Amino acid sequence: MRRHCSRDPFIRVVAGHPLQGNTMDASSTFNARVRRLSAVADGVLAIELGHADGGLLPAWDAGAHIDLKLPNGIARQYSLCGELADRETWRIAVLREPNSRGGSAYVHDALRAGDVIPVSGPRNNFALTDANRYLFIAGGIGITPILPMLKEASRHGRPWTLVYGGRTRGSMAFLDEIAGHQDADISIVPQDEFGLIDLDRHLSVPQRGTLIYCCGPGPLIDAVEGASRCWPPASLHRERFAPKLVAEPAAGDSFEVELALSGQVLVVGEDDSLLEVLENAGYQVTNSCRAGICGTCLLKVAAGEPDHRDDLLDDEQRASNAMILPCVSRSKTKRLVLQL
Repeated sequence: MRRHCSRDPFIRVVAGHPLQGNTMDASSTFNARVRRLSAVADGVLAIELGHADGGLLPAWDAGAHIDLKLPNGIARQYSLCGELADRETWRIAVLREPNSRGGSAYVHDALRAGDVIPVSGPRNNFALTDANRYLFIAGGIGITPILPMLKEASRHGRPWTLVYGGRTRGSMAFLDEIAGHQDADISIVPQDEFGLIDLDRHLSVPQRGTLIYCCGPGPLIDAVEGASRCWPPASLHRERFAPKLVAEPAAGDSFEVELALSGQVLVVGEDDSLLEVLENAGYQVTNSCRAGICGTCLLKVAAGEPDHRDDLLDDEQRASNAMILPCVSRSKTKRLVLQL
């Protein structure tokens, strides 16, 4: 039976790194009121949210997302895509997924202006870091975290290129806003008109000082990862909608996890999740997707070598052995010591 530690209701861990996992507490959840819903492309709804009590919303940075806790019990993460300076209104955009498990279907079919829903965040695991130049690659609804990045890059006087693909022109949200960047290098690539994005054109020659930001369907991100292997390390920043398939853990890879603050040692069996073992031992680790893509459960590692199975950490972060997403990742060493 699962139990929770009453004297330590929330484990707060500051990773000292742009990821903001496991730093949220109950105070970061508040009620938001739906102000407006509008169709911005085929199958895409833009939703504007305000604070339910009329106060100001938390500030956020380009690339940030929030958690919507829908009345049907489902929580979903959506990127903020409105104006950074607007503290009264947040905007998200939601694509109706054909195989929706209740998230996007509820938003499209049941959510109405005036509804009040709990919201957590914002958190940012896809932050825009300083660079001489940017290459933004977006597929479909993956344009949402990219949209505020375009304005930020322009505001700081950094040149950028946007390559934005979609099934059809009508399915691609916010084309009108993108067209407002009249002096930028923009390629709009509806697949039914031009085929798939020509990644070789943009990625075959590494560009020193340029950072790549990519968000979109898994096949697009896989292709960008492959095409940018020749670029300098840490050039690619990507955000996935869903976890990439990974190999099953090898048989017999159980390991011990030591909690540095208490000295307690737990055993993670070969079929166990590290996160579930921690929860079963009474540790309430803040988490959300449980699939290695949102970063909410990020923990600090004091010793040992994590076996990273997430889709979030970059090569440099993985090589540091300083952090782990316990929802999916394991240990390459017999014992892993966590800063808990």
